[in-house]
Amino acid sequence: MTWMHGTTSAGVPYTARSATHPEAPIVVGWHLLDPPSTPAALAAALPLDGLDAHVIYLGLPLSGERAPYADFEEFLTSGIDMVTEYFGPMHEQALEEFPAALAELRGVLGASDASALAVLGGSAGASVTAEVFATHAASHGIAACVLMNPLLRLRPMIDAMAEFLPEPYAWTPDSDAVAARMDFVARAGELAAAGGSLLIIEGADDEPPFIDTTREFERLGIGEVRYVDGVAHALAAWPEDAAAERTEAAKRYDAIAVEWLAAILAD
Repeated sequence: MTWMHGTTSAGVPYTARSATHPEAPIVVGWHLLDPPSTPAALAAALPLDGLDAHVIYLGLPLSGERAPYADFEEFLTSGIDMVTEYFGPMHEQALEEFPAALAELRGVLGASDASALAVLGGSAGASVTAEVFATHAASHGIAACVLMNPLLRLRPMIDAMAEFLPEPYAWTPDSDAVAARMDFVARAGELAAAGGSLLIIEGADDEPPFIDTTREFERLGIGEVRYVDGVAHALAAWPEDAAAERTEAAKRYDAIAVEWLAAILAD
């Protein structure tokens, strides 16, 4: 398995690999903000071992090599509005980047125009994945969507960050609108109407803003939810090291995703 690393003509960082034949499925994914937090780190943690697919992992806007801040502490003390100036723009820009990035990298990998398509993501990358699925499933024929430790609701996560901030986040009509856009419990009907298959893989020890929302989503009976014991939020070790051994959590998530995607994409 040989991975290539680069940047699209529109400036989107990526890590990708080709399948053994052009007609193999395509999987497009977005990383977490916790480890693995870059396309290369996602490829190392979740290589989709055993799945013969063209795999494209894209970098989230405002993160990795496109991050406007050196580290999390600088981000928190910058005075930026975390909702309207960070998570909202990240989400919208990633959605906008998807069609052109897919078209360009389909050509780079030699993937067929007839290849089945799946999307995958973790945490904030899962929020983007859900948006891409809801928005582009019909136009791009997205057959499957995998969300790992997903950010299904922005508001509880932002409120939970109060302990790291000088004062709790002050919601406004503008930030309320972003939170509504990034509320996939409220928008669950859109995911159900997308027409493809949906899987959520959730760590049983994940943080409350994530696992509690996953449980709310599960009660709606849309898609399939699998809980993985002993797993918190990150799927790679802190601090990130490209040479570090994969965590057991990453191996388990990878195996679940591969088995499920193989079954769905073979239909």
